[in-house]
Amino acid sequence: MEKYRNTIEYEVHGIYALFSDPVTRVGGEKSSYHIPTYEALKGITESIYWKPTIKWIVDAVRVMNPIQTETKGMRPIKYNGGNELAYYTYLKDVCYQVRAHFEFNLNHPELEADRNENKHHNFAKRMVERGGRRDIFLGTRECQAFAGPCVFGEGESYYDDMPGEVSYGFLYHSITYADEAELPEERDKMTVNFWRPVMKAGGVIEFLRPEKCPEKRFIKEMKRRVFGQKDASGSQKLNEEKVTN
Repeated sequence: MEKYRNTIEYEVHGIYALFSDPVTRVGGEKSSYHIPTYEALKGITESIYWKPTIKWIVDAVRVMNPIQTETKGMRPIKYNGGNELAYYTYLKDVCYQVRAHFEFNLNHPELEADRNENKHHNFAKRMVERGGRRDIFLGTRECQAFAGPCVFGEGESYYDDMPGEVSYGFLYHSITYADEAELPEERDKMTVNFWRPVMKAGGVIEFLRPEKCPEKRFIKEMKRRVFGQKDASGSQKLNEEKVTN
């Protein structure tokens, strides 16, 4: 597994996690995948440090604790009245090591002046040491988590002596938004990506890049955001009109 020069490594842990399997949500129930999704780990990494100039690529995750679940009876908010009981199945006592690196987001030429690799890498490393810039959650708001620096691969994992590999079949990977689309056919679109993850000895799962996922589903048309423009008052505004690169 390649380690890039702007790589960051961190450990994230929490009492519960809920990486929802969309198949289980149809009836109002929620059940977690046994492993974190690429999109969830990318969101955690962006909570540690993010700027529109860069985009994070999650390279791998290492599962440190045994995979175990706990089902709870929950009463979700019903905005149209009523009092329902739903069962949510969480992962319990989770801990992951994550390795990720960033690339410059070429879909934002208006931010070219901010493409300073050393600056963003140093900021990201400092934010890892401080536990992130924003609150961190493992899949959903009620599953608060905490992050800190680590060396990926060091320390004992429950799966260090696991014989062979574990395949998790067909799973959700991530969503590609127009802002970060790499492939020409994904420009100005929202696309959902699927893959077939495999956990190897040591609890390590190496991720495919979103554009290399073998299965994709088009969701809707969307326009990329344009940063750095100002309105008549001189304050910054977000212009969502399409800009030709």
